[in-house]
Amino acid sequence: METEPHPRDLITQTRYWYIFLDPDQKNLGTCIVSLKRESGHLSSLKPAEWQEFIKIVYQLEKSIKKAFKATLFNWGCFLSEIEENKLLHLEWHVIPRYQQKLEFEKKSFSDPCFGKSTIQICGETLILPYSLRNKIISKIRENLNI
Repeated sequence: METEPHPRDLITQTRYWYIFLDPDQKNLGTCIVSLKRESGHLSSLKPAEWQEFIKIVYQLEKSIKKAFKATLFNWGCFLSEIEENKLLHLEWHVIPRYQQKLEFEKKSFSDPCFGKSTIQICGETLILPYSLRNKIISKIRENLNI
């Protein structure tokens, strides 16, 4: 059974953005929306990138809510260096929040931080087997209209 972190699992892409399943699935359906080009500042986003991002927010939230019955969503924007002093990478993390426990593919999920910030990590990282990640990706794609 594969449990090691997998390279980012691509869900889909648009003209300006990639959408990946986050390796940590302690909140079922957690995704990363990553700008395709190098960018060192959120303020450097172009109007067309913002417009496309707004559509992604709407569609991704709608899809995850339909797929897994998420209660609400937290979004966080992060900049990260791919290589030291070389490439600044802008990405948004979408974290579905769940008021109730849920089951997907015979696996139980809960949100121990519901009602609190996920900045204070509650629980260990949850890396799922490749086959289960693929089922999560399929379920998100099934309801995603991008």
